[in-house]
Order: sequence, then structure tokens, then C-alpha cells
Amino acid sequence: MSRTAHLAMILWPFGAGAVGVNLFFASLIGSWAGLPVISPVWAAIGGIVLGLPSSWIFARYIVGLMEHAEQDRPI
Repeated sequence: MSRTAHLAMILWPFGAGAVGVNLFFASLIGSWAGLPVISPVWAAIGGIVLGLPSSWIFARYIVGLMEHAEQDRPI
């Protein structure tokens, strides 16, 4: 398993939670414009689904920073 995949799987529960909370609050803000508010259950399901790609992107960024630090060069 690659470093990115391993780190993404570790970060996925946190990413899923963050995405779920953001989906719910975005729907609350959207209610000001007349959009429907999603239930917390649907926000959690959306967080589980969308949390993996966001965790993968963040893990790829972190692995890039780790590889840059291993080169022992200043930024």
C-alpha cells in the first residue's frame, strides 16, 4: 500500500466528519436562499461518500510535504 493510500485511510474518518458537518451547515445557509435543509443523516451519508476523495487529496498533499522534507532542502 502506498504512503498516500495508507495516510488517506487513516485520515478518512476525520475527513468524513468534516465534510458531513460542512454539508449540513451549507444546507442551513442555503435555506436563506429558499433551498431545502438536508437532514443530519443525509449529511453524514454525504460525508462518508465525499470524505474519501477529500482525504485522498489531503493525504497526497501531506505526502508531498514529507517527501520535500526528506530531500533536506529549504523551500
